[in-house]
Amino acid sequence: MSINEVRYLPECGSTNAYVKEHFEEFGPVGAVYTTNQTAGRGRLGRSWVNAEGKALYYTVAIREPLAQPATLPLLASLAVRSQLKLRYGVDCQIKWPNDLLLNGKKIVGILCESVSYGYEQQGRGILCGIGINLAQPQSYFDAADLPHGTSLALQGAVVDLAADPQWLAEGLTDFGFDRPMYVFAREGFAPFREEYKAACVNIGRRVTFDLPGGGQGAGEAIDVDEEGRLVVRTDSGEEHVFTGEVSVHGIYGAV
Repeated sequence: MSINEVRYLPECGSTNAYVKEHFEEFGPVGAVYTTNQTAGRGRLGRSWVNAEGKALYYTVAIREPLAQPATLPLLASLAVRSQLKLRYGVDCQIKWPNDLLLNGKKIVGILCESVSYGYEQQGRGILCGIGINLAQPQSYFDAADLPHGTSLALQGAVVDLAADPQWLAEGLTDFGFDRPMYVFAREGFAPFREEYKAACVNIGRRVTFDLPGGGQGAGEAIDVDEEGRLVVRTDSGEEHVFTGEVSVHGIYGAV
């Protein structure tokens, strides 16, 4: 039994939007999930294709004040990685900051957003939306023009669509987020850094990244620092990258 409220919705436009509207109804850590999300959105304004009953769409609401909220996506990627390992025995890699790859293809997407709530919107919280590809067929990824996407079932995992969504939602809430939150809320990313680096596919590879003033930089990713930034060794020195798209050369299908 989950110790935090985990709310199941038979259908939902967007679990992130639902949590924003109902944020005050949750405790320090609470969540909603569905397997039928009709109006989600991808990163960078990409269009959304629903995979009814074949994927888990989950959003956690965190009202706990966080010392380093910007690094929550990195903690989230570790949380999902550990639950997928427990359930399916798979060892996902993390593409900085928070995409999970299995056998070189994307299996999980994560989108965190800040929330204002309460009297005159003075409350501050954060939500984290997570999409896990459970059992979509290859035709789904072809139709959605996602050549680098895959599902657990396509990668050989034994998926039980009747039981797994609830198990994952409750596991993520109680063990993925709630348990580490005591440390993360106070200390931020630093205590989780070594675990993250060990799973990060970027390190040791050539990457290209967006520069703050426009244009692109390139170099070898050599570290992830205590603030969650990707450290890239370039011809002109070290860059600490925190926003924008980062492309990793040769990861898809080659990992």
